[in-house]
Amino acid sequence: MPVVEDITTARPERHTSGGCHHQPPCPGAAAVDRKAARIVSWHPEQGWSLLCNGVILFEDDGELLPDGRAVAPRRTPAPLWPDTRPRISATAAGRG
Repeated sequence: MPVVEDITTARPERHTSGGCHHQPPCPGAAAVDRKAARIVSWHPEQGWSLLCNGVILFEDDGELLPDGRAVAPRRTPAPLWPDTRPRISATAAGRG
């Protein structure tokens, strides 16, 4: 199953087929703003939610699209440099 980084469309697609009766209609599964669709089934104990447009959204921000493609979670990488903030010694803090 290929991992998709991002799906973009020239114009936001709106979910009009299927069971979406929300106003305004939920964005479609291929739309950039697909995560804005309403939650129709929430399973926090299992770490996922089903959105109105058929997207399964996982708690780590990963997604499974209705056509079976996976969207990798968008994670912020850890900094590659050491923490250089000044440290207060125990003596300077009055504890030693």
